[in-house]
Amino acid sequence: MGHMGAGHQSQVRPPREEPGPPPAGGLLWELVGEVRSVLTLPAATALQVAHPAVGAGVDAHSAFRTDLWGRAGRSLHSMQLWVYGGEQAAAEGARLRHLHAHITGRDGYGRPYRALDPALYGWVLATGYPVMRHAHRYLGRPFTADEERRLWAEWRQVGGVLGLREEDLPRTVEEFWPYYRRVLAEELEATAVVRDLVAPDGPLPPPPGGPAPVRLLVRVAWPAVRPPLLRLRRFLITGLLPPDAREAVGLPWTPRQERRLRRFGAVVRVVVPRLPEPVRYLPVARRARAAHRRGTGGRGGRPCR
Repeated sequence: MGHMGAGHQSQVRPPREEPGPPPAGGLLWELVGEVRSVLTLPAATALQVAHPAVGAGVDAHSAFRTDLWGRAGRSLHSMQLWVYGGEQAAAEGARLRHLHAHITGRDGYGRPYRALDPALYGWVLATGYPVMRHAHRYLGRPFTADEERRLWAEWRQVGGVLGLREEDLPRTVEEFWPYYRRVLAEELEATAVVRDLVAPDGPLPPPPGGPAPVRLLVRVAWPAVRPPLLRLRRFLITGLLPPDAREAVGLPWTPRQERRLRRFGAVVRVVVPRLPEPVRYLPVARRARAAHRRGTGGRGGRPCR
């Protein structure tokens, strides 16, 4: 990829042929729809918005402060469609391109940006790879070298669904790491959105859904519930960011926190693989996996512990 400047003039374009999602039974098929992906989403989001142009776009055009729960739910649902949506994957990619087509502005340094600049759009997608790789060392097990290559290849397939071209993302893992380290060194910082995400008093409204009695109970309990939730969010963001990304953004991490994360991960590794599928997988993933098993005589992908 070329230099990730906010003034890059090209733009993500609809693919000439509608690309398919990554393969059923592949690594993303096992990972993206599982509840562990919910734990990694805040860290991936923080890495995205640590880029000044992405952070400025989210700050100016997103409802993350006023509708944080709704935005998180929509993001999770969209991610599920990229991987499990079948024919809906391309439609979701087109919807996102349309949604972002007119998002423009200037970052905190006055540099112009466009959301569909492939350098920015590609970075938003690419962040999922290093976060997933790092987080799985705690929440699952380390990927083998072959699995890391397969995982990146599947992320590139998702890039095609979203309208990124072959040349918009590093072609191999070996090309990914120099690109990633250059962005860390030259582009990233603790943007206002990152600071809000890790602040002990950051924006975290009560979740709006549920029956009226439940909503009332949540509102009453929220002053007591909100502070530990904010601490947990900061802990998961900081701990599940790869150490080099954590350093680039300036987030401190202590040996005591590292021990806590290892203990937390040990519990997750024991509990999640033993959950029944309706609990372990999110709805879109659960339905797609069930349909895939019916179509293949019950054969599923390799379980990802």
